[in-house]
Amino acid sequence: MKLSVATNFEPDLLDALAGFPVAELFGKLPADPVGGGRASFMLSPLSVRAFRDHVRSAAQRGIGFNYLINPACMDNREYTRQGQADLERLLELVVECGVSSVTVSLPFLLSIVKKRYPALTVRVGVYARVDCVVKARFWEDLGADCITLESIAVNRDFAMLEAIRRSVGLELQLIANSNCLMFCPLSGHHMVNLSHASQSRHASRGFMIDYCALNCSSQKLADPSHYLRSEFIRPEDLGIYRALGYDSFKILERGAPTPIMAERVRAYSRGSFDGNLLDLIQPYGYKARTRGKGNSGMFLKYFFRPGTVDLAGLLRLKKLAEKRGLLAPVSGDPVYIDNRQLDGFLAGMQEIDCRSRDCTACGYCAAWSARAVRVDERYRTELLALYAETFDQMHSGGLWGIGRKRTS
Repeated sequence: MKLSVATNFEPDLLDALAGFPVAELFGKLPADPVGGGRASFMLSPLSVRAFRDHVRSAAQRGIGFNYLINPACMDNREYTRQGQADLERLLELVVECGVSSVTVSLPFLLSIVKKRYPALTVRVGVYARVDCVVKARFWEDLGADCITLESIAVNRDFAMLEAIRRSVGLELQLIANSNCLMFCPLSGHHMVNLSHASQSRHASRGFMIDYCALNCSSQKLADPSHYLRSEFIRPEDLGIYRALGYDSFKILERGAPTPIMAERVRAYSRGSFDGNLLDLIQPYGYKARTRGKGNSGMFLKYFFRPGTVDLAGLLRLKKLAEKRGLLAPVSGDPVYIDNRQLDGFLAGMQEIDCRSRDCTACGYCAAWSARAVRVDERYRTELLALYAETFDQMHSGGLWGIGRKRTS
């Protein structure tokens, strides 16, 4: 088994990963001309020099580095002279820094990298949405060295996982600890939003209201079974996937503090974990280096746009972000998923075709969530009210100061 691990670029991360089967780190600069799978506001500030030093320190320990040039959309810049020049400079930089592989999600970018920088290993990212045999064969024929399958569609579709593994010979990778909703209808929208939010010189200048993430989070609080109707793979269940021929797993999240990342790598390396499963699978919006002071500075940098959004609406979003733990750690465990109570959960799902089943009629995840998921009711009530108010302001136009009363 080998792990591809998100880096937070903190100096203590490499020591924390020593002794575990980490084959590579993955990450990128907070913004570049191409963009990637996370908005700039979700990533720590990072200089080119610090990036280069981190890549080289990893190489000295036998750990490769995978640079992400994996947007779902480049705004058609890739077909312009300026866009091509920017891409060329970025690729020259990552090669000079010692990067061993890159991840792409656009077929055009894969062909460019293979033509111009043949020494680079090219991985296909989850934003390419490879979820069936035809797509996997397409990328293999194009020259890809590895494909990260679209986890929200295939992580619990065991027949499809087996079929894809039989059909291609290249490396296949699975994301182990993401917790998006299975078959999420918002995923394509979300991928494009995030891609533009880390593209330098984009008109948005890094500004993005993450409507998709807000929607997802509110659904989970409204119906806790959604916490299990997800894509995550528990450490204890890796053996099921390894038996299907999958030995490469990706561990998220780039915004997580080093102790959290080390805990995640340790759990998946050992194949066991006791505690709140959310500690392994939830995203992080604050950084360890803030030492508990929160991340309000990043909020002001990327979101304080008086000419873009209404100030009162902005403050409401800030309050919601604070309650969700995106600007500072949340005390206690308002949501707790007892990992030990999920022993046997995935084995039962192997007999269910989730793609063709109505979840509300099935009831499998709902029954398990009643056993394993605990939500603080005061927290739940307060957050759902904030979500409802926020969505009302967004849908009516009030967040931008353009809403008006309408009569039926």
